[in-house]
Amino acid sequence: MFGWKKQKRTDSEKELPEHIAIIMDGNGRYAKQKNKPRVNGHYEGMQNVKRITRHASDLGIKYLTLYAFSTENWSRPKSEVNYLMKLPGDFLGTFLPELIEKNVRVGTIGNLDALPIHTRKAVKQAVDKTSRNTGLNLIFALNYGGRDELIQAFRTMAHDVENGNLDPEDITAEMVDHHLMTCTIPDPEMLIRTSGEYRLSNFLLWQSSYSELFFTETLWPEFTTEELDQMISQYRKRERRFGGLNKEEE
Repeated sequence: MFGWKKQKRTDSEKELPEHIAIIMDGNGRYAKQKNKPRVNGHYEGMQNVKRITRHASDLGIKYLTLYAFSTENWSRPKSEVNYLMKLPGDFLGTFLPELIEKNVRVGTIGNLDALPIHTRKAVKQAVDKTSRNTGLNLIFALNYGGRDELIQAFRTMAHDVENGNLDPEDITAEMVDHHLMTCTIPDPEMLIRTSGEYRLSNFLLWQSSYSELFFTETLWPEFTTEELDQMISQYRKRERRFGGLNKEEE
């Protein structure tokens, strides 16, 4: 949970998506194409996180959520997992001063308790040192899974029902929202997946129910700010109906 307050947007920002979520896929394939170890792909992927974060901040995006490590990623080779657990410390150690300078606030979703101590320490330091920043909210999904998040929310509500603190008839979509890890931030208007895969892979399953989906063949380390701009331009042209009629059907 964040303990954050949702930020109000200025008139000049309303055409922009408030929240962009990205499934950063293709690091391994990038490394293979370059005849390098998979960890090199993850390193280059983290360098691109810096570029995309800078650009999102400069554009005035309020929330950028990045799928960094899923609950399923533990099944990868131990050497690769160990490297991925080392990345947050390396990344934040070099990038944190710039994040502070750019007024970026770092947050996380996921079960951080299962991460190694050194990973948690690096993340906590970044969260603490940027807690007063008011610009872009950079949210890392670490050891995160959408199904696990929903299970935890349902268990909490079930306990409330069992203890007589909640009537099942009072359970609404808004109440489910309140029990999610993202309870204090808006749902993403845009969800992007790189590398040519066309699935959500257990990412923000509830929150993305009305997100505009964007898929690209580009591998994450090669995903550019120009391509992001093109997607945002497409987003602005789309009519978001949320299950209702479009203007021609009304």
